[in-house]
Amino acid sequence: MIKILFKNSLILLLLFVSNHLLAQGLKGKVTDSAGLAIPGATVQVVGSKIGTSSDGNGLYALKFPSAGAYKVRISFTGYQTSEVAVQIDNTVKTMDFALQDTKELLSDVVVVGSRSTPRTNIESVVPVDLISTKDVKVFAQTDLTQILNFVAPSFSSNRQTVSDGTDHIDPASLRGLGPDQVLVLVNGKRRHTTALVNINGTFGRGSVGTDLNSIPVSAIERIEVLRDGAAAQYGSDAIAGVINIVLKKVTPYSFSTSFGQSSSNALGRDFSDGRTFQVDFSKGWAFKNDKGFINFAAQYLQRGYTNRGGLDTRPLLYSASPTKGSTETEAAFQARFASLKAADDARAAANGLDRNNMRVGNSDSKNGGGFLNGQFNFGKTTQLYYAAGFTHKTGSAAGFYRLPTQTTQIDLSIYPNGFLPFIDTKINDYSFSAGLRGKLGTWDYDLSNTSGENTIAFNINNTVNASLPTGTSPTSFYAGELLFRQNTSNLDLNKKHTFDGGFLTSLNTAFGGEFRVDNYQIKEGELLSYSNGGRLIGTSPTASGAQVFPGFKPSNALDKSRHNVGAYADFEAEFGTRVTLGAAGRYENYSDFGSNFSYKFTGKVKLFGDVSIRGAYSTGFRAPSLHQQYFNNESTQFVGTNATQVLTVNNANPIVAQFGVGALKPEISKSGSLGLAGKIAKTFTFTIDAYNIDISDRIVFSSQYARERSAGVLVPTGVVNQILNTVDPAAQINSVQFFTNAITTNTAGIDVVLTNRFNLGAKSSLILSVAGNVNKTVVRGIQGSDKIESDPTLKAKLFDRLERSRFESSVPKNKLNITATYNVSKLSFVARTVRFGEVTYLNAIDPNIPANGLPTQLDQTFAPKWVTDFSVSYAASKTWSVTVGANNIFDVYPDKLYIDPRNNENNLSGVSTSNYSGGLDNTSNGRFLYPRAVSQFGFSGRYVYGKIACTF
Repeated sequence: MIKILFKNSLILLLLFVSNHLLAQGLKGKVTDSAGLAIPGATVQVVGSKIGTSSDGNGLYALKFPSAGAYKVRISFTGYQTSEVAVQIDNTVKTMDFALQDTKELLSDVVVVGSRSTPRTNIESVVPVDLISTKDVKVFAQTDLTQILNFVAPSFSSNRQTVSDGTDHIDPASLRGLGPDQVLVLVNGKRRHTTALVNINGTFGRGSVGTDLNSIPVSAIERIEVLRDGAAAQYGSDAIAGVINIVLKKVTPYSFSTSFGQSSSNALGRDFSDGRTFQVDFSKGWAFKNDKGFINFAAQYLQRGYTNRGGLDTRPLLYSASPTKGSTETEAAFQARFASLKAADDARAAANGLDRNNMRVGNSDSKNGGGFLNGQFNFGKTTQLYYAAGFTHKTGSAAGFYRLPTQTTQIDLSIYPNGFLPFIDTKINDYSFSAGLRGKLGTWDYDLSNTSGENTIAFNINNTVNASLPTGTSPTSFYAGELLFRQNTSNLDLNKKHTFDGGFLTSLNTAFGGEFRVDNYQIKEGELLSYSNGGRLIGTSPTASGAQVFPGFKPSNALDKSRHNVGAYADFEAEFGTRVTLGAAGRYENYSDFGSNFSYKFTGKVKLFGDVSIRGAYSTGFRAPSLHQQYFNNESTQFVGTNATQVLTVNNANPIVAQFGVGALKPEISKSGSLGLAGKIAKTFTFTIDAYNIDISDRIVFSSQYARERSAGVLVPTGVVNQILNTVDPAAQINSVQFFTNAITTNTAGIDVVLTNRFNLGAKSSLILSVAGNVNKTVVRGIQGSDKIESDPTLKAKLFDRLERSRFESSVPKNKLNITATYNVSKLSFVARTVRFGEVTYLNAIDPNIPANGLPTQLDQTFAPKWVTDFSVSYAASKTWSVTVGANNIFDVYPDKLYIDPRNNENNLSGVSTSNYSGGLDNTSNGRFLYPRAVSQFGFSGRYVYGKIACTF
């Protein structure tokens, strides 16, 4: 009996204590400044593991182990973090929190563009777009380049197809300039570029960019896009601007997964390809006693290939087209041709050789990686910070189909019906950054070191080395590897002086230095990937190396490094509350080409209320990349029965010297901007900025300088022959191409961003935003070496019409983004439509000159198109949400490429195909129906998807 009483008493005591413990709590609601709920906001007790997140209605509840004084931190991406002191007793207190929206109010969100006090995008002295994860998480795009392409109007990037390594790393543009003219930072530190130089027929040909898709989206808190020249502040590459990626800090557990695929109708067919699966995770933990944090984020993305290729319109697939005999009548020739075609078609049908034999679209891709971001606080003023990332990406992209008729490129004993070769890549990306910042007297200091490496290994599959003895060639080859490594050390000192009264209110002074080492390597492939085995087809030699991508030879292999030292000074002064002026200068000295000095002046004047006029003028530069200075490769092509070499040579090669071309110089820019920015009626914000950018000594990748021939015989007096004979009297080299500083360009445009928020009730709101960009790039001058300038043939090949169009018109001249977000209770509806402006392709040979005998339609302008996305999200609880939607919901495609009537696939069954001529259009024998040499918005059609997200 006593035991029972004791047991019951103990239970009652535990219940009593438990009730009192549970009673010590805090509850309430997290809203924005307009009173609308913020689901998923983090509510954390500073210095402890106590924390939670708000539910779908913004409600939260915290339990405390004991009464006392605590500090509560409330945060959510895109809003100003708030910290509030609370006194907890033996009751459940109610406390609501209202966070300030960074797009409406003044908060510390934009750190790029100024070394002074962080500002909002409407208060910054230069234009900065702020893109938070909440702006993009409901849409279909899963990698960073595609997210920015649909969100930032001045940014352009599209996936490439049948372009070797560029199929796997998306080239990107800011303000219509090249991929290598925008600097990428992570947490304000320089990000390394890729190991790949784009040498194929894509946008950005000849340039080296940064692989933005190597950074998991799940690791990103926000993206700051500085749309202004900033080389004087950040160094080389920042001619068009800077993209600063800020990583997450203290965040709740976050998990999401999505699945989608194309659901499209085009070319008379239904498509359900491009299946994409994505899963990501992130979590940020705060250390006890406000000692710092650590955040880990990871993402895995698997994307299937898409194919929007057309039918191969060549009349015969197994044999060459016949020619009419000198005594043969037209009727007899047509009958013979029809008989050959019937036999050829029957053979193709029996062997399953499909005329839809290409993959024209997105490559297969698997991308997995993670990022660590952290900070440890020593006392109140000193922090050790660090960030580390690793991404492993594999891809598989097709080349051109090799037909049985292409006997010098195929081994019919292995592939009797031809083959489609694949370039399979393994891309590894590493980065690590660590630094110490704190106080040194009255100065703030930041000492850091950042390292990064990008490697690309090429494996060529489903192919042959056609020069090896019949039946002996492997079908897979290791073709070599590219590597780029960079290490950057920085010391930054900063001090803000404030003055009471007087003309000058405050002065921010910053000084700093940088030491950077770059390393570029080319590693040779296996022997059979590049060698020639000597096999002949009759008297014709066969092609050396792996078909589609011959391996790098030992003569191509290299290991080159350089270093540079830089120093800068940056001043920003405030004169009262209305005027801000700034000046910056930067000196850099490179071990390979010398020194450069850049400067920048900025100013902002508040006109009235929160409306300001702002402007900037700056000079800038871009150092030639090591890739452009040293990349080289060679392949074997046949002229008649002669095996000749096609060389991409670096500027140290004596062949380049014969063209009068010396070492590469930096590109030099002058840019100016003028704009208005501000806020009206508390909810309407706007930025309007015009800009003008002049760039001289831009580096171009020349066209091929080929030996001149007449009826297959070398022309002794040909200028290219005379140049090449100097270093190659045996005429083993057929053509060369190289990099050189050659053009001057002007880019002018205007950016507009308008946002307004409508409060429609206690549980609903509508946000409307309109963002647009108009830009135009003009090549104002082409200036080769004295030797190239002295000969019209040489100058025409240096920078032809096609290359000109890549610079002037291969990305949209204008882009308009209109987005509406409607939130009501647990539902969120988002509609976005983007107008991609026209792009123009120019043929290398002018078709408007009758003597060239080409259709004028070879020059083609592709009309503007609207691409519309729509999604619906439902917050089932404070933890779970579900989203369904579609990208390109109306299944819009670009205009089709012009195809000559005699080459149309409708003629495949008729004898009229005896007049076939594949050189009269840009479709590559009917297989490319949509443009790939210009970059508008891709051609995959409608994409439908679903997403599940969990936050706790």
